[in-house]
Amino acid sequence: MLLGPLFGERNAGLMVTITLMGQLQTTDGERDLACEVPDPISVRQLILRHGEPLRAVLDLMRQKKLLVTVNKRIASEDTRIQDGDAIKLVAHDGMGGSGLAPTL
Repeated sequence: MLLGPLFGERNAGLMVTITLMGQLQTTDGERDLACEVPDPISVRQLILRHGEPLRAVLDLMRQKKLLVTVNKRIASEDTRIQDGDAIKLVAHDGMGGSGLAPTL
């Protein structure tokens, strides 16, 4: 799935990929996304700007249950992404589980 330029920008120029791991997916059931961004932004900003398709990811991020890697290196929501970066996101509960199981 290609997520186009943010906010109708033209000549965005930078392209990054997002891979949703485990049970994560967009609201359309996609797991691999290509995104154009206007300039280097943080992972958090990228997720926030794409809103609805990444709603589940946004919820996990707000709960601090999201593991982020950028170019196969552990990263954070504040990591600035550059042209060509490969971002992988996975749900994580901090206890070795996926973060997707119901809580008791």
